[in-house]
Amino acid sequence: MPDDAAEARAAAEEESAFSHPAVDPDATAAYGDHPDQVIDFYAPRTGASGASGAPLVVVLHGGAWRARYDRRHVTPFADHLARAGFAVANVEYRRGGEPLIPAQLQGAGPGPSDATPPAGRWPDTFDDVAAALDALPGLARAALPQADPRRTVLTGHSAGGHLALWAAARHVLPADAPWRTDRPAPLRGVVALAPVADLDVAEKLDVCGNASLQLLGGHDHFAERRPYADPVLLLPNGIATTLVQGEADLVVPPAVAESYANAAEKAGELVGLTLLADVGHFPLIDPATDACAVVAEEIAQLAW
Repeated sequence: MPDDAAEARAAAEEESAFSHPAVDPDATAAYGDHPDQVIDFYAPRTGASGASGAPLVVVLHGGAWRARYDRRHVTPFADHLARAGFAVANVEYRRGGEPLIPAQLQGAGPGPSDATPPAGRWPDTFDDVAAALDALPGLARAALPQADPRRTVLTGHSAGGHLALWAAARHVLPADAPWRTDRPAPLRGVVALAPVADLDVAEKLDVCGNASLQLLGGHDHFAERRPYADPVLLLPNGIATTLVQGEADLVVPPAVAESYANAAEKAGELVGLTLLADVGHFPLIDPATDACAVVAEEIAQLAW
C-alpha cells in the first residue's frame, strides 16, 4: 500500500495536471455521426508561418475509458506539443457512460459500485478508434495543411495508451476481427504514456477499479475478447514503440508497462521503456513538468 506521502504527491500531481485551462483547437472535424466521433486539430505554433512538413502527433486521451473524462483534459498537452512544432490531432471516442446495474456487477469483485460508470463500450470504443485513424489522413489534409502524414506518431495516456498500442497493431489482429487491416498503419511509431498495455495484469492489480474487465464486457467475455483487444497479445507488430512510465505511478503501476516490454522482448521485438524516477501518473501530460518535456522529446525522436 502507498504511504501517505506518496498519496499526497500523487494528488498534487493530478491537481497540477488538471489546473491548466482547456485550449480550444484550431479546427474540429467529424469522422462519424455520434457527437463523440470528432477530432480536434492544433496547428504547429513554432517555425515559419504556413511551413509544411510538420510531424503529425495523434493523441488518444485517457480516463479509464469512462465518459466522465473526455478529450478536453488533454488539450493543454496537445497545445504543448503544438508549441513544440508538431501538428496535433486530438481524438475523441465513445466511452462508458451509463451506471452499471447490479446484475452487471455480480462477480465483478471489488471496485466500482452501481453508481460508477462502466469503462468503455464494446465494441463502440474500438470501432471509433479504428474509424478515426482510418479517416485521419483525409481530415488532416483539410484541417492541417502544415502536417506531413508520412511522419505520424501515435501517442496516448493511460487508457489512451492502451488504445494507441492497440491501434498500431490492427494488422496483427485475429483474421475475423472487424478492425483488422491488411497492412501496418503508416506510422513512424507509438509513444505510449503509462499505458494499460496488459489488460490481464491491469485486472489483477485492479487498475482503475476493474476498468479492464469492464472494457471487455465483464467476466463472461474477458478471456474471449482479450485476443481482439489486449496489446500484449498483439506482438510482434513491427511498429517502433516507446513506453514512458513514471516509477511512482499509483494509478497504472509500472508492472503493467514492464509486462508489455517483457512480452515484446520474448516476441523478438525491441520496445523502448523509459522509466522516470519520482514521477507519478499525471506529470506525463502536464505541460508544467519535466516529465512532459521528456515525452515531447521521445515523440520527436520518432517523428523527425
